[in-house]
Order: sequence, then structure tokens, then C-alpha cells
Amino acid sequence: ISQVLPDAECHTTHTYFNISPESPDGRHVLYFASSTSEGQDGEIRIMGRSSGKETVIAKNVTVEDAHRVACQQWSNGGRHVVYHDFRKGKWIVLAIDIASNREKVLAEDRQLGIVNASGKWIPVYGCHWNPGPHRDLELVNVETGEFRTPLTAEQVCAEYSEWIHKEFGEGKISIFFPVLSPDGNKVMIKIACGAGGNDFRSPKASHREGKIIYDLERSCFLRRYDTWGHPSWHPDSRRILCVIPDKQTRENRNYLLDPQTGETVKVEPASPADHPSFSPDGRFMVTDANIGWRPYGKPGENAIFLARTSEDEYVMVDKFMNTGGAKSWRRPDPHPVFSPDSRRIYYNVSAGSWTRLCVAELP
Repeated sequence: ISQVLPDAECHTTHTYFNISPESPDGRHVLYFASSTSEGQDGEIRIMGRSSGKETVIAKNVTVEDAHRVACQQWSNGGRHVVYHDFRKGKWIVLAIDIASNREKVLAEDRQLGIVNASGKWIPVYGCHWNPGPHRDLELVNVETGEFRTPLTAEQVCAEYSEWIHKEFGEGKISIFFPVLSPDGNKVMIKIACGAGGNDFRSPKASHREGKIIYDLERSCFLRRYDTWGHPSWHPDSRRILCVIPDKQTRENRNYLLDPQTGETVKVEPASPADHPSFSPDGRFMVTDANIGWRPYGKPGENAIFLARTSEDEYVMVDKFMNTGGAKSWRRPDPHPVFSPDSRRIYYNVSAGSWTRLCVAELP
């Protein structure tokens, strides 16, 4: 286990447990760097894994919180980095051509979902607290800037009207936080009902719930689930790994969902779980978890767990107090995720003054 940038006098944070900060070719690591105490203003940088050389690819970036920071991600096979930024009072989604370091605005008044790192199409959506006219799922081509709208909020309302009314009442909903499957042919979305206004740094900015799976290739709904559960795609692009609390013990457990058949399978071995995801080769899963007692919603002790998917065994990779780091209104979680070759686990540690991006190498 090591820190990616051990001597950095700043927060170094990767985006999320759904997407690897390591480039598809394994040569670079992507992260958000901030020297402010909150970790909400900073730069997007890449570092050469063999050279250790840092390159700033975007400056003066303002983010919603230190939880997902700028949603910076690799796209188009590593030829582009995409991210979103609050610039001059407006949210914009941008792409950076790594070879030329040229920046291009892809969308305005939208934010960025989770992309397929090998694909050219990235998902964007209207701001969850006040989407205005941008309530649908849109895909944008990072090379050409072409837009597609594969799914609208009206379609969601028509398909799941009873649940929408029960969960969101008379509020106007929008599609929120789309996550593309590894093959780019499916997407899972959450539904949001915004509170309106411009206060995006608030837990009351919107009501968000549910998990809807949509087949982009066949243009059809696959299934809806009542809760979100921090889902991630299985490498087969068919099943979904998520967290469901055990009704008896009230502890979070990992489950594999098959939206096509409706099958729900408890993942063994049982391990604590908050943000679970599979290795790209499907052999392992990794998750972070709160361990020990703490007041609800307060930071405390965290651990990273690695579980084999074929044997009844899991190990604790790391354990740390997660009470320091960025002081954002929405703190960074560890969000462990594998490298593209399934050999390394990246995660955020907020044990000291700075949130540190760490990496654990598998033996």
C-alpha cells in the first residue's frame, strides 16, 4: 500500500468507485487536486505511473463537493479526459484532448454521469436541484459534440407512474446520475426531484431515489428497483452489484441483481459493504465499509475489504480513521476501485490534514 503522491501539500482525490482513475493503458493516474481546506476548488491532474511526473490539465475548477469532485474520468480509450465544472455561474461538461491539451465544452447547464472509458459517448444530465429544461438522459460524442437523447423523463413517468407518484408526489422529476455499462449498451439511472433555486451545496437540494435499468441498444426498460444501493456494473454488463441492508441484522450486504431475469443473489463471502465493485476480470470484488460505532452521518473508522468471488474468503486490505481530509459539506468516501488490469486498488484516505489517493498492489 502506498500513497500515489505522498508529499503533495493538497488533497488528491479520485472520482468514484464506478470508474478507475488509472488510464486504460495503465500509464497514468487521474485525480482532482485541491489546496483549500474544503477541497472544492482546484485542478485536474494526471501523473505518469512510471515517471511520477504531474501534469495539470485543467485549472480553477470548482466542484459541487469533495465526494465526487469534478467527476473527472478517462474517455475514448484514454484519448480524452471528461469532467464538469461550475464556471461563471453555470455548470458545464468539458473534454480535454490529452495529446493536444485542448479543451472543448460539450454541454452547458448539465453535469456528467459515469462513462464507459473505452467509448466516445458520455452521459450528461440536468442539475438535480434545478434541471430546468434538461430533464432527460443525453449522450454526447467527445470527438464530434453530437447529441443523442435515448431516454426522456416523460418515458420514465409513463413506464413507472405509480412508483413515481408514490416516491416523489406531484414534483417534477428528472433523470439523475446515469452510469453506463462496461460495453456501453445499457445504463442505470437514479431519479431526482429538485428543490429549485441555486443552492447545490445542500443535502436538501433534491430528493433522489430508485434505480432504473435501461437497454440503450434495444431502447427498452429492463427493470426498476425501489432503492439506489450504491450500484456498480458487473464486467459482463448484464448484472449489477449493489448494497441491500439485511432486515434482521440491519448490516449492509452485497447482492448481485440480474435486471433481465429479476434474480437477486446474495454475494458470498459475506463482507461489510458500502461501495462495492468488481475487478474488470471478474475474479474479485472490493468495497469500503464503516467499521465500529459512530453517530449517524459522522465520519469514523473505515476499512477496505477485498473478497474472492469463487471462495468463501475475504481480507481486510487497509484500515484507517477517516475523520480528517477535505472539510467539504459532503466529505470524500474511500470509494475503492480496481485498475483496468485488475492488479491495483485505488481509494481515498482522509486520515490526516489532506485527503490522500492511495493504491494497494495485489501480490
